[in-house]
Amino acid sequence: MTEKMTLALIYGSARQGRFCDTVASWLIRELSDSTVFNLTIIDPARLRSSRSVEKAVDPAEWMERKVAEADAFIVITPEYNHGYPAPLKELIDAVYEPWHAKPVAFVSYGGASGGIRAVEQLRQVFGELHTVTLRDGIAFPKAWSKFDAAGNLYKPEEVRTPLFLMMDRLTWWARTLKSARKAQPYNEVAA
Repeated sequence: MTEKMTLALIYGSARQGRFCDTVASWLIRELSDSTVFNLTIIDPARLRSSRSVEKAVDPAEWMERKVAEADAFIVITPEYNHGYPAPLKELIDAVYEPWHAKPVAFVSYGGASGGIRAVEQLRQVFGELHTVTLRDGIAFPKAWSKFDAAGNLYKPEEVRTPLFLMMDRLTWWARTLKSARKAQPYNEVAA
């Protein structure tokens, strides 16, 4: 049996009352039976609250460790004012080398665009971090109209096929890049 890889789900919003929790909870339910990945959460709202509550938590060290441990990422991002939120940028920029040679997929949500403008901007950012961003992802236009009050999709069958495609490709990239990093560390490639 192959050892499970670590998939980090990165919450893109830290706003109070954010819709990110609804989208993330749906995604966690969909991925909870994965035989490929163990899930871990990177949430800017939790990190911010830990700064004021727990002085023992160094946010930069915590983030570095979480990114280093992960084999793949899914960024769950809203689109605020035609872009991605500042807390997400802060999380991403807190770390550099641990991102290298790892795949990133996106689940976005928002108004009419479903967050795709935020994703296109994030592709540029992650390109600078030497990640591989997936073409396949999930976008929820007018997201609040897609979920009921309990956080369930009204039409889950419409999203499962693109979700499975995204996960199959994310799995392929995660395995391929993990193997490549073991064969030769990425920072040694151009050294």
